[in-house]
Amino acid sequence: MSNRPRSEHHFALALKQARALTGHNQEDFDVCSSRTYISALERGLKVPTLSKVDQLAEVMGVHPLVILAMAYAKEPTPHSVQDALHHAADQAWKLMNRSTLVGDEG
Repeated sequence: MSNRPRSEHHFALALKQARALTGHNQEDFDVCSSRTYISALERGLKVPTLSKVDQLAEVMGVHPLVILAMAYAKEPTPHSVQDALHHAADQAWKLMNRSTLVGDEG
């Protein structure tokens, strides 16, 4: 078993940090969630659906990948977030390139 904190913890911290950095309070999310739900997300007590991540990001005016990159970054720094995004983009490109090659064979 990994000694890495659970992804809920990472998402909780990333959401709280993104919310603070974009100047929003928990009540600003009332268009998509209750303050109680946002609080539970930020404490890692609940895990959002992908649809909910989209809604939360929309309220903050950021792309959903920003929150996820912040959650998967090794530390909460701009450089670490950039590294996480570059790593994900590289993997996505490799996967899509592989699927193109597989599609060409058929």
